[in-house]
Amino acid sequence: MTLQWTAVAFFLYAEIVFNLILCIPFISAHRWHLVFRWRIWSWLSPYWNKFFFAMIMALVVLFCDAIRDVQKYSGPEPVHDAQASPNLYDHVHMKLFRAQRNLYICGFSLFLWLVMRRIVTLLNQIAETSVNTAGLQAQMDNAFKTAERYISAHVWCIKSQRRG
Repeated sequence: MTLQWTAVAFFLYAEIVFNLILCIPFISAHRWHLVFRWRIWSWLSPYWNKFFFAMIMALVVLFCDAIRDVQKYSGPEPVHDAQASPNLYDHVHMKLFRAQRNLYICGFSLFLWLVMRRIVTLLNQIAETSVNTAGLQAQMDNAFKTAERYISAHVWCIKSQRRG
């Protein structure tokens, strides 16, 4: 494997591990939100979108290169002169296998990169929604207690008017 495909494969393995860590069920969205609110992330956030788009572009370029290699070795032209060299058929299929492997590695890495970004976004939205829900619940409880006080005061006034 060349250096670029080794880097993409390593990046794919790192993405798999990070996505699995993000999906661990006993780490709540609130805890992830606290982790994502660390000062280092706010310091890195201006660079995050640039890095994200640069990584997407690099993976797309490598994906297109892998597609080109698969098309190059899939056609009948490379095997056309198989009579001249007996090992040519095996060599072409080996190159085709490597091109397809690179295509799958790069495509899956691109897919997981987008999935990872979406998981982080959804975890943040879930945490913010749960915080807002807790605030609304406290506000509703306070309004309910106030309404009960007003109703009991109103009932007391009606009873006192009937007596007096």
